[in-house]
Amino acid sequence: MLRVDNSEAIPVEFSPELVAKFGDIVSRYPEGKQKSALLPILHLVQAEFGWVSAPAMDKVADYLHIQDIEVYEVATFYSMYFMRPQGKYMLEVCRTGPCCLVGAEKIMDHIEQKLGVKEGDVTPDGLFSWRGVECLAACGFGPVLQIGPEYTFYEKLTNESVDQLISDLKAKASN
Repeated sequence: MLRVDNSEAIPVEFSPELVAKFGDIVSRYPEGKQKSALLPILHLVQAEFGWVSAPAMDKVADYLHIQDIEVYEVATFYSMYFMRPQGKYMLEVCRTGPCCLVGAEKIMDHIEQKLGVKEGDVTPDGLFSWRGVECLAACGFGPVLQIGPEYTFYEKLTNESVDQLISDLKAKASN
């Protein structure tokens, strides 16, 4: 379930470097078709801020000279955009049939217990969020998960491999 976190009323400022990237993307499209740049621009905003807030969406709409609702419609339609803050590492577990047949639901239960947070929530240290997602196209290697923001894949998961992965990410974050 996507939820838009409107509690963030803090104005958003895009860095000159980010705006330059926006310009590069917009330049790839014909004059008057700048809305076509919306998806990659939202990806850049999310990469910069970790999620896509309502003020950020408003600012993107201003940049592209489109209505705010046009940005909201796109950002809330696609599950790849986060409408509220996430952990530094987003664990996304494939929850479709083939992965569930080989234990994806048990892996999700284990992650919930290991991290101590429900699906979509953030651990108190801000390091982790997790959620079930649709097919990650690795059906022969399930259960699988990917970790953003780099979207690294991990296959044939077990509770032990998940524990090791979480431990490794904690160590990486402390360096």
